[in-house]
Amino acid sequence: MKTLYSMFMFLLLTGPDTTSWTPDSKEQILFKNGINGYQCYRIPALIKVTNQCLMAFAEGRKRGCNDFGDVDLLMKISHDGGATWGPYKVLVDYDTLQAGNPAPMVDFLDSEYPLGRIFLFYNTGTTTENEIRNGNGARGVHYITSTDQGQHWSIPQDISKSVHFNQYSLSPEKDWRTHANTPGHALQFDSGPFKNRIYVPANHSTGPPQNQFNEYHAYGFYSDDHGKTWKVSEDVPIPSSNEAIGVLLNSGEVMLNIRQQSGATKRRLVARSTDGGVTWDEVYFDDSLISPVCQSSLILFKNSKDTLLIYSGPNSTDERIKMTLKASRNEGASWPFEKEIYAGISAYSDLVQLDDSTVGLFYEKDDRLLTFLKIPLNSLLQ
Repeated sequence: MKTLYSMFMFLLLTGPDTTSWTPDSKEQILFKNGINGYQCYRIPALIKVTNQCLMAFAEGRKRGCNDFGDVDLLMKISHDGGATWGPYKVLVDYDTLQAGNPAPMVDFLDSEYPLGRIFLFYNTGTTTENEIRNGNGARGVHYITSTDQGQHWSIPQDISKSVHFNQYSLSPEKDWRTHANTPGHALQFDSGPFKNRIYVPANHSTGPPQNQFNEYHAYGFYSDDHGKTWKVSEDVPIPSSNEAIGVLLNSGEVMLNIRQQSGATKRRLVARSTDGGVTWDEVYFDDSLISPVCQSSLILFKNSKDTLLIYSGPNSTDERIKMTLKASRNEGASWPFEKEIYAGISAYSDLVQLDDSTVGLFYEKDDRLLTFLKIPLNSLLQ
C-alpha cells in the first residue's frame, strides 16, 4: 500500500491556457473557473522577482470549490511587468489530496544565489479541516525553491516537524492540529537587526475544537539561515486569531494583520513585535479595517517621496464584497486614504509594489475569477 509520501507527485508542467485578454485591458483574468480541468480557482498570491518579472500563484481545485480535495498549486509568470502573462504551470500535485495555501517570497540576500532564490511555502492535507480539528489526519508544511525565475523548481522540503507541533512532530504534547500558511506572500526582512530573516505568518489550532474557533491562534515561523533551519514565534494571545499577513515597518517592528475566525468583532486584529516577530508587544483590533471574516493583504510601499502601509480586503462586515485598498502614512495609526476597487463579490487578495508609482492587486472576484489589476498610487492618494 502506498504511503502519503510515495503518493506525492511533484510536477512542473505547462498546460494549455484558454484564458484570454488584451494587454491594454484594465483588469486581466489570470484564472477562470471551469477552464483547464479545474472547476475552481482560489487563494491568490503574488510576488515581484525582478523589475519586469511577476509571479502569480493559486490553488487549482479539480472537483469543486471546497477547501479539501484534489487541489494542485499553479503558477503564472509575467516577464513584462504584468502587461501579459504566460500559460499556467502545475507546481505541486499531491495526487488526489490537497496542496494549498501558497505563500511565496524571494530571498535576495543569500550570497549563494546572487540573482535571488524563490521560496514557495505550501500546506498538504490528508482530510478536511474539521476532521483535523477533531484529531483525525494531518496537515503538512513544505516548500520548493527556484533560482531561475520559476523555470525549474527543487524537490519539496518537508519542514512540518520544525514548524507545526502535531502528533507527528518533535513536540507532540503541544497537540497542534490544523495549520495554514498566511495565505498570500511571505516576507524577508531587508534591514535592521534581523536582516535576512525569512518569515511566514501562519496559524494553527490546539487541542479539541472550541466554540467560536477559540482553539485557533496566529503565529509565525522563520529562518535566519536561508531555510536551513526553522523556529516558531509565540502565539498571538487572542483566541480565534487565524489567517495572517505580515510586514516589516520602517520602525523595525514586525506587524501581522490577522483574520478573527469567530467574527465576533468584524475587525482586523493587529499584532506588533519589536524582536523580529518572535514575541508580541502589542495586540489590538483596528476599528478602521472592517472585515466579513476573510483573508486580507498588506504591504509596505516605499519610494523616494512616500512610505505607505497599504491594505486590501473586502470593506464590509456582512459579506465578501467591496474589494478596497486603504493606505496609511503613520504605520496604521490611521487610514485616511481609501479606494474601492470593485463593489461586487470579492474575497481573498494579495498586493505587490510594482514600481515607484504602481501597486499590483491579485484578487478573487465574482464567481471566483482570479484577476490582476495595476493601480496607480496617485489614484489611491486622491
